[in-house]
Amino acid sequence: MPLHVPPAPAPALRSVLAALGSPTAVREARTPALRSVQGPLSPELPLPVHVLDQIVPSGHAPYTRLTGWRFLIRSGERAVAAAETTLTPDGWTFSHFFEGPYLSSTERALRQAESMRTPFQPRLLSIPELYMLTLWLHGDTDADASAGTPLPTDVLVPLAPAPPGIAAHRPHRVADLLPVMTLRLAPAPLLGSPA
Repeated sequence: MPLHVPPAPAPALRSVLAALGSPTAVREARTPALRSVQGPLSPELPLPVHVLDQIVPSGHAPYTRLTGWRFLIRSGERAVAAAETTLTPDGWTFSHFFEGPYLSSTERALRQAESMRTPFQPRLLSIPELYMLTLWLHGDTDADASAGTPLPTDVLVPLAPAPPGIAAHRPHRVADLLPVMTLRLAPAPLLGSPA
C-alpha cells in the first residue's frame, strides 16, 4: 500500500532549495557526500519531525510536538544527505544538512512501510530520553501532519542505531512499544534493596 507522504510547508521547502543553491551552505556542510556529489540535488520525501518530550506510563496518551521537517537529499537514485528545517518566530527556515546511519535506516524503514498492507502517513518521532528515532506510521492518512499524538494502533519502526533492548527495523504498535520504552527508563534497583 503506498504511503501518503504529507506535503511540507512551502517555506520549509523553499529554505532547503535555497540552501542547496548556495555554494557556501553546501561547501560548509559537515556532509562529505553532499560536498563531493556531481550533478543536481533534489529534496524529496518530506517528513515531519515530532518529539516525544516525556515517555509516560501506559494508559496516558503520549504528548508530541512538531519540531521540524526533514527532507532526503537525492543525487540521481540515491540519498546522499538529509536537510532539516525548523520553525522560528519568522517561519520555517533551513537548519542544517547531515548524513549518517539514520539516513539509510530511514530509507530502509520507508521501504518496509511501503510493503505493508495498511495505508499510513509517515512521520519521524524522536525520543530524546532514549536517544532514539523512529519512523512513525500514523493510521490517519488525512491528518494534519503538524499535529497529533501517536495512536495506540499506529506503528513505530525504530531506526538504527536503536537503544539496547529495542530491535531496529522491527515494527511495533505504539500500544506495545511504549511500555517497553517506559521500562528502559526505569531506574535499576539498588543492590541489597528488597525487590
